[in-house]
This record gives sequence, C-alpha cells and structure tokens, in this order.
Amino acid sequence: MTKTARRWVIDAGVAALATGVDLGVSLGHSQWHGQVSSKPNSFGILLVVVGGVALVARRRYPKTVLAVVLGATLGAVALGADAAWFALLIAFFTAVLRGERVAAIASLVIGYGFSVWNASGEFDLLLLAGLVTLLSVAELSRALNARAAADRRGRAEATARRASEERVAIARDLHDVVAHSISVINVQANTALHLMDRQPERAREALTAIREVSGQALTELGTVLGALRDTSGTAEGGAPLAPVPGVARLDELAARARSAGFAVSVAAEGPVRQLPAGVDAAAYRIVQEALTNAVRHSAGRSANVLLRYGDDDLVIEVDDDGTGTRAGEGKSGAAGQGAGNGLTGMAERARALGGSLDAGPRPGGGFRVLAKLPA
Repeated sequence: MTKTARRWVIDAGVAALATGVDLGVSLGHSQWHGQVSSKPNSFGILLVVVGGVALVARRRYPKTVLAVVLGATLGAVALGADAAWFALLIAFFTAVLRGERVAAIASLVIGYGFSVWNASGEFDLLLLAGLVTLLSVAELSRALNARAAADRRGRAEATARRASEERVAIARDLHDVVAHSISVINVQANTALHLMDRQPERAREALTAIREVSGQALTELGTVLGALRDTSGTAEGGAPLAPVPGVARLDELAARARSAGFAVSVAAEGPVRQLPAGVDAAAYRIVQEALTNAVRHSAGRSANVLLRYGDDDLVIEVDDDGTGTRAGEGKSGAAGQGAGNGLTGMAERARALGGSLDAGPRPGGGFRVLAKLPA
C-alpha cells in the first residue's frame, strides 16, 4: 500500500470513528439525562453524519473541512444533538497543526458565542477556560510536530551530506588509483616498445611490471567500486578486497614508481606512531598523487618522500628534481586546464581533516608538495 493510500485509509477510519462517537453520544445523551423529548430529529442526525464524513478530507483541505464541520455541528446541536462535538475537536486540531491558526481561533469564537447564548455567567467562564486550554494544547502539539519535522529534515540533510562526502571521497580514490597506475603503465609500455628489439629482457621486465601494476590497480578498483554497492565498504560483508591504504604501504607505492624508472626514497623523522584512520589514508593518497604528478609531469628522475611526526601533527614533504612546474597546475591545488584535479584533490583531502597543503616550485629547482595534517 502506498503512503497516500495509507493516509486515506487512516482518515476514513478517523471519520468513521468520529461519526460513530458523535451519533452514539448525541442519541444517548437525552436518555442519560431523562430528556427523551430532546432527541435530535432526522435532519440533526444527518448533520452529525455530514460533519463526521467531512473529516476524510481534513489533511488536504483543513480550513474548508473545519468550516463544514463547525456548521454541521452547530446545526446538529441546535436540533437536539447536544454532545456531538468530537468531529469538531478533530477538525480544530487538524487546522492548528496544518498552520490554519486564524481559522481555528475563529471557529473557537463562533462556537463560544453560539454556546453561551442565553447561558449563565458561570457557564460562560468555565467554557472560556476550557477553550483557552484547548487552544493551548493544540498550539503545543503544533510546536512539537514542527520540532519533530525539523529534526527529521536535519537528519535527512545530514544523511544526504554524508552520502555526498562519501561520493567525493570515492571519486578521489578512483582518481588516485587510476592516475597513479596508468602513469606507471604508460611509462613501462613506452619502455617495452623502445627496448623490444634491442633489449628483449628489459622489455620483458617492463611488461611484467605492467602486469603487476594493472593487477594491483584492478584490486584497488574492486575495493572502491565495492563500496558503491555495499555501505560497509567490503565485499559481500567480508574483509576488504585490498589492504587499506596507509603510510605502512608507502614502500609499495615507491616500488611501483621505481619500476617505471623513477627513483624514490621514503624516510621518516620523529617518533613513528599509529595514525588515525582518516589521517593515515589521506597521507597515503597525498603521497600517491604527488608521485604520480612527478612521474607524469616533472621531467625528473627522482623524488624524496619525508614524513615528519610532530607532537600533534604529521608533515608530509614530497620533493622531486624535475623542472619545477606542472602543466595546468598551480600552488595549493589551483587547477588550470588539463591536469588540475590532482593537486585540487590533495588540497581537499588536507582541508577535510583540518590540515593544509601547499604545492609549487622549489627555489633550488624541482617541485615540492608540503602537507600538514592533524594527528
């Protein structure tokens, strides 16, 4: 059953309940008080039924339904149905909850004027107090409903925001995996083509490296794409398809770059310690992207990776000996046309953790990526 159909069923049930209650109470009221002659006539009973049935449309037309139920109820009471007020109470509360406060207050004033006509002063005060209490309860219910709706919207927005952040993170991971692996494969393929006739053994080594790098890339892609199918980020609820990226795997990253003929050294300063998961993964991806850019754009032959562990931060420094420029990229991840997404992604990773990243030519030549992450 759809949500709309379910609401109509609920509203029909409420209308039937209100009609039954008002009919039962109005028909039995005169007998309870020994006033058999004051039973409502047929037209009064019809008005009671009309007032109850009108509640079916109370969600969609709260103001109109309140007016119909008010008129039917006052008419039925005038014709002897002295206690047929249940449908009017429901219509009144619905109008308040739907924001039709002016119409709701107007119905109270009209109902009060009708009820106190030729009544005693004591009854007037008691009825006024009862109606003020009724209005207060309705306003409190409206405020509670509004707060609950705001909480639901807040949770929905937070869920959507988390989903968006996860999509951005997955996009970064896809970029890092594909860009790094394709760069190494491209270099090795060129090497194999140039050496295939003259040095077949070296060409074989290059092709072997391509096979290994492409296999690792496929495994990492499987992990990332698996996260799109499974919110747990694992395959079929089990262990991850590949080791989680972190600084402990930087040697593997350096080995891939070396297989492309690019010399890479990895060193650490300070007391090496376990990093928070987010910082650990971001540090790996930043180094990965920095090495990918060095292999693809620097025109150099080597790079140095240095991790400096401070008391409350981790500084990542990646220097290469290239020309000191990057096609289409500027400082701090500013992207121009072409290959700007790499530095932009690194800067976004650092900022997401409350850190910072600078990237640009070194004074003595080459290019430097300098990131600082809270740890």
